[in-house]
Amino acid sequence: MTDTAETPPSSGVDPRLLEILICPLTRMPLVYDRAANELISPKARLAYPIRGGIPIMLEEEARDMDALPDLSGNSEEPGGGESK
Repeated sequence: MTDTAETPPSSGVDPRLLEILICPLTRMPLVYDRAANELISPKARLAYPIRGGIPIMLEEEARDMDALPDLSGNSEEPGGGESK
């Protein structure tokens, strides 16, 4: 009774669901990032996680794309954050 056409891919979410989901903040379409297993809202600059094939469409669960980690290896924030 298993139909592979009806089964969502193991690495993500059902493609039919991707066609109808929109960002809850901007009401704009989302972009699926397969590598990060996230739905990206370019306008809101948020990345909504997908857990177990289920998109978590809550703003508080979304990753702020403007707060990307510093790839230079310097953990100090720009603007001269205070040292403790």
